[in-house]
Amino acid sequence: MPLRSRIAGTGMSVGNRVVTNAEMTQWMDTSEEWIEQRTGIKERRWIDETQRPSTLAAEATNQALEQAGLEVGDIDCILLATLSGEHDFPGTSFFLHELIDAGDIPCVDLRAQCSGFLYALQMGDALIQTGSHKRVLVVGAEVHSTGLDISTEGRDVTVIFGDGAGATLLEAVEAEADGPGVLQIRCHAQGKHARRLWTEGPSSARHPHRIDEQALAEKKHFPHMEGRFVFKHAVTRMPEVLLETLGGASLELDDVDLFLFHQANLRINEAVAQRLEIPKEKVRNNIERLGNCSAGALPILLAEASRDGSLQPGQLVSLTAFGSGFTWASAVVRWG
Repeated sequence: MPLRSRIAGTGMSVGNRVVTNAEMTQWMDTSEEWIEQRTGIKERRWIDETQRPSTLAAEATNQALEQAGLEVGDIDCILLATLSGEHDFPGTSFFLHELIDAGDIPCVDLRAQCSGFLYALQMGDALIQTGSHKRVLVVGAEVHSTGLDISTEGRDVTVIFGDGAGATLLEAVEAEADGPGVLQIRCHAQGKHARRLWTEGPSSARHPHRIDEQALAEKKHFPHMEGRFVFKHAVTRMPEVLLETLGGASLELDDVDLFLFHQANLRINEAVAQRLEIPKEKVRNNIERLGNCSAGALPILLAEASRDGSLQPGQLVSLTAFGSGFTWASAVVRWG
């Protein structure tokens, strides 16, 4: 019988520091009302001096292993999605590898930004479907707070982001008709819009040095976003890929029990849900508490939902993301 990947365990970890909108008003020309009306965010979580991307990833991983009743040695491969690498090289996955004492298990980082978790999920699922791997750890981990322009000039981006990691442990199961597992994943990209949402430097394409005083003065080491352009494309591409993915699994919108959207902006998610006529009670958000954790956002939502009873065995959950690149992706999973 063909194989598919079941999500056997989930975990999450966020920054220890709670940063409120009121604090933001002390650092930049803004107001609590402006931030909440524009983004839906009331507070976000940033790391403290004891945390880094790999420690967040390790905590999330250990929770996922515990929920699955497995040990680190049961993992065949580690895939870690991030846009905020702990170091220039090697990837964050190697520092996670060290923290969990993963022996000689292979690991790799993937860079697909806010869609990164779904890209990694697709790759992990493919490894399992081939039969070459029985269990794959898929992690999304981000620390944005140490790379933000905390000033009025950078407020459009800075108010959005939080720090967090989520982990899912995939394991091989037989692909039964109504059985649990990943049913369909679709991923897309459009590189011509890469400069609409990006951090330009440091850059190995810059000569003779990756960063210099001029680049620092021009704030090229901070993220920049064309907000309206990104918003327009997100509210178009997310419904498209969600419906494409459901169609690939021969499912309808009404079949889905829970919709999880990438937590970039609550207004984007509200627009997508409205366009598809999805009832509010079927959509889960946490951006008002955690901010945008990029590749960590969707696995954090999964971890929360799997622990508070929002997801029950046999239910269908749809996950959809849009991010820098541009990238967009969606997956549909039967829980259990």
